[in-house]
Amino acid sequence: MNEKREFNIPGTYVFTPEHSRRGYPLNMFCMSLNKSENRDAFRADPSSYLDRFSLTPDQRKAVKERDWLGMLQLGGNIYYTFKLAIFDGLSMQYVGGSMSGITQEEFQQMMINGGRRQGDANTERAS
Repeated sequence: MNEKREFNIPGTYVFTPEHSRRGYPLNMFCMSLNKSENRDAFRADPSSYLDRFSLTPDQRKAVKERDWLGMLQLGGNIYYTFKLAIFDGLSMQYVGGSMSGITQEEFQQMMINGGRRQGDANTERAS
């Protein structure tokens, strides 16, 4: 049961046990934003608040720069990292667009198109 499995799913970051362990401090920081007193503390002094967690330098940088895709690559779970987006008043469409390299509006349209960008093959659905 200790075999390490490799996944090759383009454009995804599979949340494996290793990925989970690596992202634990990042995810716990994000979860801490559920409490108003923690949001207040983070808002007042982000650097000091981040010191409470054992973030790697890369994780810390990703949080400060709001590098949404980077947080996922560094072990973040989308459900937890989205708590930081909510803290910033951002929508899921904004974050999805940011991670996809497109605007919020383009991302919304892509979702309406069944997950395909305008002009991509198979954009039109079969009747």
